[in-house]
Amino acid sequence: MKESFLAGHCHYVRSSMEAKDWPTSVLPEIAFAGRSNVGKSSLLNSLVNHHNLAFVSNTPGRTQCINFFLYDQQIYFVDLPGYGYASVSRQQKRLWEKQIEDYLKTRQQLRRLFLLIDSRHGFKPNDILFMDFLDKIALSYQIVLTKADKISSSSYEELKKEKECLIHKRPAAYPEILITSSKDKFGVSSLCQAIHDIINNQ
Repeated sequence: MKESFLAGHCHYVRSSMEAKDWPTSVLPEIAFAGRSNVGKSSLLNSLVNHHNLAFVSNTPGRTQCINFFLYDQQIYFVDLPGYGYASVSRQQKRLWEKQIEDYLKTRQQLRRLFLLIDSRHGFKPNDILFMDFLDKIALSYQIVLTKADKISSSSYEELKKEKECLIHKRPAAYPEILITSSKDKFGVSSLCQAIHDIINNQ
């Protein structure tokens, strides 16, 4: 049976929105993005079986920096600030957007972006805009549906096929969609395998 988490050691390295403060290592990176409160921090914690690695909050918008975590001295996991949170100023939103765009456009170590989507709500307008941006800059990304414990298990495959049809013509999108739940670890082993494949293909 596959482990439902990554067995290597993972630790927090630093947080910064400024490029000058990002790790200078040439190790590959995997980034995690999505709307605020989509479950990025919870999924990161589930991936490495560490409840407190990434800060989890019930208040959207708590991830306000680009956070770097080093896994097994092999690859960085990068937790990006969530987008779409309404209770911050327009100026703050634009600052986050610009800094995230700079990271995604310029970070040569970035191998793939996992774009997290709440399985209960599907693609929202700001998700579509973000995917348009990723397609435009030709950055490889893979959709990960989160909070699968909140939907009926009978709808998993139907939901997966529906979303895969929606991204079929998107040039930068990875064709396979993953469905996960941080609460019961459903689908986390498949995400772990995808990450192992990225590491092994360097």
